[in-house]
Amino acid sequence: MHDSIKPVSLDKAYRLLSHGPTVLVSARHAGVDGVMAAAWACALDFEPPKLTVVLDKSTATRVLVERSGQFVIQVPTAAQLELTYQVGSRSLNDEPSKLADSGVELIALGDLDLPFVAGCSAWLACRLIDEPHNQQAYDLFIGEVTAAWADERVFRDGRWHFEDAEPSWRSIHHVAGGHFYGIGEVLTRK
Repeated sequence: MHDSIKPVSLDKAYRLLSHGPTVLVSARHAGVDGVMAAAWACALDFEPPKLTVVLDKSTATRVLVERSGQFVIQVPTAAQLELTYQVGSRSLNDEPSKLADSGVELIALGDLDLPFVAGCSAWLACRLIDEPHNQQAYDLFIGEVTAAWADERVFRDGRWHFEDAEPSWRSIHHVAGGHFYGIGEVLTRK
């Protein structure tokens, strides 16, 4: 593990998503790894920490999540803008070499058999809470966060420090049609 990647206590894990970033969703089943981008991910609960993410029925990664019962949500950085766009606009169903062609490097974190995308600023390992009605009717998946990590160059002491990090560490936010924003400046209330 890279020296700057540190565990995040589960009581602070929701903070990794509370600013609304576009995320990467990854899963593994039967030796197949999938990674996709998702703009609709949200912290759901504190204890135990849970999150939601929308995974369209047409995606290969969704099938891997359903079959394995686990997945990873990770927060890509501005430096990963093109990678995020590529994994979000290409399908493993059509391109078996999608991950390699998109520049995805997978790493291991902890002792989990999950694919974690290298270079992100945060990772949340999740156990699928199976809710068949929500999954079929709304493409809405619920995960219980079982472990979390963040790169201390941008997340430490239980909060984000985008203002102290290089701009390449900013999280990205997809708004539509391949158009993204990077998180902006810190605003402090009086």
